Amino acid sequence: MRNSRLPREGDYITIKSYKHDGSLHRTWRETMVLKTSENEIIGINDHTVVIEDDGRRWVTREPAIVYFHRKYWFNIVAMIRDNGVSYYCNLASPFVLDKEALKYIDYDLDIKVYPDGEKRLLDADEYQAHREKWNYSNEVDFILSEHVKILVDWIQQQEGPFSKGYVDLWYRRYQEIKNRAHR
Repeated sequence: MRNSRLPREGDYITIKSYKHDGSLHRTWRETMVLKTSENEIIGINDHTVVIEDDGRRWVTREPAIVYFHRKYWFNIVAMIRDNGVSYYCNLASPFVLDKEALKYIDYDLDIKVYPDGEKRLLDADEYQAHREKWNYSNEVDFILSEHVKILVDWIQQQEGPFSKGYVDLWYRRYQEIKNRAHR
């Protein structure tokens, strides 16, 4: 989408995650864009319809700030809950954007960060099973292991979406855009 226009603040986009074999994994309908730059897209899901690969539909329960980057092999979801912010970090290919959607390949490995700071690596068994099933290259395996290190460093250093004011800033921005639209 380098030649066509990037979505602007307040626009809605669709997000589609795929598996390594090209099969559709999950679709988020109507994610509001909060910021775009050459390499980043920040958005929010708030009672967003999610469609699973089997056609099952559900709606997100709480507002969540989503962060995608063109160079990093992860994306970050900051879920705003009553007990604080929980982060769900997907190890995934950098995003691509076309007229249809923001798209990426989900590589199963996830890191969850709880409001108290506890971190958990999730789905390592699923990653291993899919690595064997779809023959992930050694290069993909290496890139993902390096990006787990980058992600953990961001978490520990409170960088980017993990910085103190990040979620408040972008949630406030979302409320301003929403209020402006309802005037």
